[in-house]
Amino acid sequence: MSSIVGPTIGPNPILAAMPSPDANPGATDPVAIIGASGALGFGVAIRLARAGVPIAIGSRDPDRAQEAAQRALSVVPDGSFTGYANDEAARAAQVVILSVPFRSHSETLTNLKETLEAGQLLIDATVPLAAAVSGKATRMLGVWQGSAAQQAAEMAPEGVRVVSALHTISAASLTDLEHPLEQDVLLCGDRRADKTEAARLIERIDGLRCVDCGPLEMARITESLTALLIGVNSRYKVHAGVRLAGLPDPDWE
Repeated sequence: MSSIVGPTIGPNPILAAMPSPDANPGATDPVAIIGASGALGFGVAIRLARAGVPIAIGSRDPDRAQEAAQRALSVVPDGSFTGYANDEAARAAQVVILSVPFRSHSETLTNLKETLEAGQLLIDATVPLAAAVSGKATRMLGVWQGSAAQQAAEMAPEGVRVVSALHTISAASLTDLEHPLEQDVLLCGDRRADKTEAARLIERIDGLRCVDCGPLEMARITESLTALLIGVNSRYKVHAGVRLAGLPDPDWE
């Protein structure tokens, strides 16, 4: 797979090849990750790239996005990474993963209002940790809408499909490509079809199994598990995740 680093000038060739809103991410369909210069977003980027997914890395600072793309390429030499400003990254893919600190969540979504379009799938991995306001990472902030994902659904343009995911996966585990994951990803969303599309993408990462946890309002519970796991991992000096016992492998057909 060829590697691309740097902003696109003129018509975006990736966007021109964007599949229809009902298509599922395939081997050649790019995925945008807003916040991939951060630990979790970077880990997701390199794991998906290793599975053959082209990645458009977004950042408020395009230079930082390009630096992250180059760093990712050094980890996955046969991956495809492109560095963009956030709005350009969001235009480059049908699926957008949002992985930013909660203090930047509202601002990022506000800045993407003119970019995100009906039919795009927005996978929100943001957690409203108190660390966003200099508090403890083991505490949660109250969100008027109920959760970060519900805030995203309220702020995103009409027709943008929002799914909540990836809150219980350790960034350290994701970035260590030798670390076996064997974890569940808890998905919340109001439409089964949207969760299915997200699951088919996420499960391309070896060792991850997606579990349907119900409507988007359940994200207030799954997001809070991040704070719980931070405390557990700190006490035990590990990078533990979540695995639901006794659950058959979900059928995403």
